[in-house]
Amino acid sequence: MRTTEEAEGFDGEASNTSMISGASSPYQPTTEPVHSRNVLGGIRCDVEYLKSYFGILKVVEVVLSLIGFICIETIMMCSPCGGVYFFEFVSCSAFVVTGVLLLIFSLNLHTKMPHINWSLTDLVNTAISAFFFFLSSLVLACINHNTGAEIAAVIFGFLVTGVYGLNTFLAVRRWRLGNGCQGVAQTSEYMRARTASRGEMEARPELA
Repeated sequence: MRTTEEAEGFDGEASNTSMISGASSPYQPTTEPVHSRNVLGGIRCDVEYLKSYFGILKVVEVVLSLIGFICIETIMMCSPCGGVYFFEFVSCSAFVVTGVLLLIFSLNLHTKMPHINWSLTDLVNTAISAFFFFLSSLVLACINHNTGAEIAAVIFGFLVTGVYGLNTFLAVRRWRLGNGCQGVAQTSEYMRARTASRGEMEARPELA
């Protein structure tokens, strides 16, 4: 019996000692869940963006650019072909670049690259696309053989020019508002720092 009691006493002391050492140890076990590193974490379809003005305009631009490119690709013979090749290059480039931007914005990929000014990037893309679509459509309208494919390409070219122009106007306004808010925030931070510095100088006149 004594041996059993002594064993129980030793077990109790051992458990108490382990509890004390565990409480004093800086390496405490944690119950926080360990999140697995997922490179694709946070990527989701932003339905709200697709329903916004910029999302709708991006979708329309991609569709019209693709239609214009398909129309110009159906032309089998041309002479001269400068206007056809120019429109083909512009429509294909606008379709690819705008499609990539649509994918980036709709999947929130731009939030993973905050060092890029995406508002300015979108503005530059829409402005350049609007200019070159207008120029290529005008050239194709002046130099064509009155075929159905060329006429359709010209029509869709001017339509997408209008859409890009509207998108450029909205992008310029958004960019100006963003810069204005940033400037106000920087001014407020500067004034707050000046006020704090002045208060510190008044509290410690020996620094003056």
